[in-house]
Amino acid sequence: MTNANTRSLYHIAIAVNNIEEAEKLYESALGLKVTHREVIEDQGVRASMLEPEGGGTAIELLEPLHENSPISKFLEKRGEGIHHIAFLVDDLVSALEELKKEGVRLIDESPRVGAHYTRVAFIHPKALNGVLIELAEKEKKDG
Repeated sequence: MTNANTRSLYHIAIAVNNIEEAEKLYESALGLKVTHREVIEDQGVRASMLEPEGGGTAIELLEPLHENSPISKFLEKRGEGIHHIAFLVDDLVSALEELKKEGVRLIDESPRVGAHYTRVAFIHPKALNGVLIELAEKEKKDG
């Protein structure tokens, strides 16, 4: 991606079996605070965003809603742990177009609804050394 589309580290997502237990652990061990919770039915997950006091990169916890959830399949195969790394971009559509032009393998060729008031798209892990990367664009507020 070119510098025309700025990006910054947004969050590190961690797949967990029990989101309430994981929230307590991250709050007590690292002093993070839960700032947002939601269920994303079409992705089959319950998500929780934890942020450090004073700002910085967040931790997103992901718990499967059912056994067909991609997170459920991830947990079965790999167990709890880092699922993906997310970067914020200013313009998700142009970021995806740039990546396509560069021949980068994508999972999502167009944005979809993500957690925490974002639109998201994923880059295939085989394109970036086995790491699943999410690009996220925060919802634009009118006015």
